[in-house]
Amino acid sequence: MIKQFLGAAAMAALAFAQTEPPESWVDADTGHRVIRLTKERGSASLYFNQNWFTGGGRKLVYTIPNGIATLDLDTKRKSQVVEGRVRLIDAGRKTQRVYYARDGAVHWTDTESGETKKIADLPKRGGISTVNADETLLAGTYIEGEGEDYNGGRRAAEQPRNKGEMMERRWAARLPMALFTVNIATGETRIIHKANDWLNHLLFSPTDPGLLMFCHEGPWHKVDRIWLIRTEGKPQPKKVHSRTIAMEIWGHEFWSADGKTVWYDLQTPRGEDFWLAGYRVDTGERVRYHLQRDEWSIHFNVSRDGALFAGDGGDPGQVARAKNGRWIYLFKPELLLNRGIDDPSFIKPGVLHAEKLVNMSKHDYRLEPNVSFSPDKKWVIFRSNMFGDTYVFAVEVEKAAK
Repeated sequence: MIKQFLGAAAMAALAFAQTEPPESWVDADTGHRVIRLTKERGSASLYFNQNWFTGGGRKLVYTIPNGIATLDLDTKRKSQVVEGRVRLIDAGRKTQRVYYARDGAVHWTDTESGETKKIADLPKRGGISTVNADETLLAGTYIEGEGEDYNGGRRAAEQPRNKGEMMERRWAARLPMALFTVNIATGETRIIHKANDWLNHLLFSPTDPGLLMFCHEGPWHKVDRIWLIRTEGKPQPKKVHSRTIAMEIWGHEFWSADGKTVWYDLQTPRGEDFWLAGYRVDTGERVRYHLQRDEWSIHFNVSRDGALFAGDGGDPGQVARAKNGRWIYLFKPELLLNRGIDDPSFIKPGVLHAEKLVNMSKHDYRLEPNVSFSPDKKWVIFRSNMFGDTYVFAVEVEKAAK
C-alpha cells in the first residue's frame, strides 16, 4: 500500500532509514559509549598503521565507495575530497593533503582548497605505500622484469586455494624486487634497495623523514620480518628482531607517534604465547608486554603519548584461536619490577591490562576492524560491519556516565 503513495527515491530513503545503524549507543556489556562517525554505506577507516589524520590532527580521512572523504574533528563537517576509484596511501602529517594512486600514477589533493597534483607515474608491477614525515618523499616497491606472477610462476587459472597457499607460493617464487623513493616536488625516483625477498608493508617514521620501515613478507614462521633502512646515502637494511625458538613469529608492525619505538605482535611460539613487543630505534632497548590468548588482537595501536594501547580482537579462526576474543580492547601497560637488576641488554618484561570497550560478536572478522586513537586520546576509532554494511565508529575511552 505504501508503494502507491511513495516514489522510488522516497522508498529508497525509507529503506535506508529503516536499516541505518544507530548514531550512538552505550555498549551494554562494557558501559562505553559508541558513536557512528560516517553516514556513507561502505565507508571505512584506514589500515591500522596508516596515518589517518591530516596535519595537526584536524581531519579524519576515510574511504567511501567512490572516493576519499574527510571528517573535521572540530566542526564535525564531512566532505568528499576525491571522487572516483582510487587507492588511498596516506594523509599528510604536515599539510592537509591526502595522497593516493589512480590510473597508474600517484597524486595529492589538498583537502581544504581542492588543489590536485600528479606527482609521478607508477612503475609497472609496483606501487607506492607510504609518505614521509615532512611530505618530501614517497616510498614503494616493484617487481622487476616481466616474469612470474604472484602465484609463483603458475598460470592465472591456477589460483591458490587460500591466502596461506598464496603466501607460500609468492614467498617461494623469490621474485626480484626494488624498493624506491619518489621526490614529491619533482617526481624523481631513486632505488635504495634490491632483493629477492618479498618486500612489503613500507612505513616511514612519523618524525624522521629519512627512516623507513619495511618487511620481508611471506609465511611469518619462515621470514625475518621487520627491517629499517635510511633513504639517504648508501642505504643498508637493519633487522629489528631475530628468531630464537622454532615457530616464533612477529609482525603487524607500527611506529610510536614520537618515532622512537617500533611495536609489533610477537608470538613465542606461533599461536601459543602472546606479546606486544617494542624496539627503541635510538638505543636498541627492548620491552615485551604479555597478553592473554583472548586479548590477542589482529592489530594493535598506541596513543600519541604512548600511555595506552588498543586492539581489535579476533575470532576463533585467527591464529590465537580465541574463544572469547571478539572485542575492541583498551590496554594499560605495566612494566614489572626489575628487583635491582638493571642491565640495558635485557628485555624489559611487562603486562597489558585489558579493558573491553565494544562487543564485536556481530562483526564478521573477514573485515579487519583496525584501530587507532583520536589525537586527543579520548576515542578509539575502528571500522565494522556489525550492522551489515561497513561504517566507521568510535568508542569513548572513558566509561559513559550513569
